[in-house]
Amino acid sequence: MDAKDATDAAAATAGRTVKEVGAFIREQRTQAQLSLRKLARMADVSDPYLSQIERGLRKPSADVLARLAEALKVSAETLYYKAGILAEPTDDLGARIAADPTLTEPQKRALLEVYRSFRAGAAGTHDVEGT
Repeated sequence: MDAKDATDAAAATAGRTVKEVGAFIREQRTQAQLSLRKLARMADVSDPYLSQIERGLRKPSADVLARLAEALKVSAETLYYKAGILAEPTDDLGARIAADPTLTEPQKRALLEVYRSFRAGAAGTHDVEGT
């Protein structure tokens, strides 16, 4: 793969990421039963700008994503992952939970908390058994 192919692949991935975060925001807004105008006001962005984000025409900044996350009551990290600002967690199950559009944010947090507590308990058990 030459430099042009790598650049084209990166651009295609970035375009897909912008569309994915926009679709995710729209889905969360719809589930929260918020109008585009109401969410825009809650996040202190203009209606047209939010519309462009949802349609995948604009890539929002981390600050805008944080405000949208707060207004939608979702974790900012989830939006950062969707936008490609943060790398997906190396924990495959955690990444799948975070990316699952059928789960609410409270459900995702609960599942991740239980999963992490089990892993921490298992790690502690191994340490005790290993000594």
